[in-house]
Amino acid sequence: MEVTTLHWIPLGAGSSVVPHCGRAYEAVCAVREHRTRRQLVHAALTVEQDGLVHTVEQAPAWADRHTDRGVRMTGPVGLRWLGRFRLFRYEIRCWPGGTIPDLDRALAHTEIPSDPTRTSALIELAGEVPMHTWGRDEIGVGDMWNSNSVIAWLLVRSGHDLTSLRPPAGCRAPGWRAGLVAADGDEGPRPGWSRPHP
Repeated sequence: MEVTTLHWIPLGAGSSVVPHCGRAYEAVCAVREHRTRRQLVHAALTVEQDGLVHTVEQAPAWADRHTDRGVRMTGPVGLRWLGRFRLFRYEIRCWPGGTIPDLDRALAHTEIPSDPTRTSALIELAGEVPMHTWGRDEIGVGDMWNSNSVIAWLLVRSGHDLTSLRPPAGCRAPGWRAGLVAADGDEGPRPGWSRPHP
């Protein structure tokens, strides 16, 4: 059975610093956009293929001590030149039998219709994600590149249907639109492609 599940995890769950930074960022955005504040969420995936569950996410390069954690690619955080230092690098992980920190704190789990072709494509594409600088808008769409961008890019490029995907009520997923635009810009829409705006 092939199952792809999207998990919405509160930004910085389990951290003492990241949630404060996220709330400050969202407060500024809410004032600028004349709206109420929302809780920020981080997207991650679990992909079941032939009975084996792969965990797929973007995470800080220094945040996990497992030597084999499914790292497929790394990219810079903040400024491209800072990526020379591990403290300022992120990883794209596609980890067979792996774990996702704080998955138990997820606010919602959404199973996405899938099949062997799309599941295999998603796992393969984890090694082809554009390595834009985390936290920057390098593709000029008014949205930063982050973990949500990576997950949106992977889902679109592997042909999964994003039509009904939304963050939980009262939440926002910055970076999602950047991933959609980047996926569209590479080779155009894939089957089931759409542009939701969390």
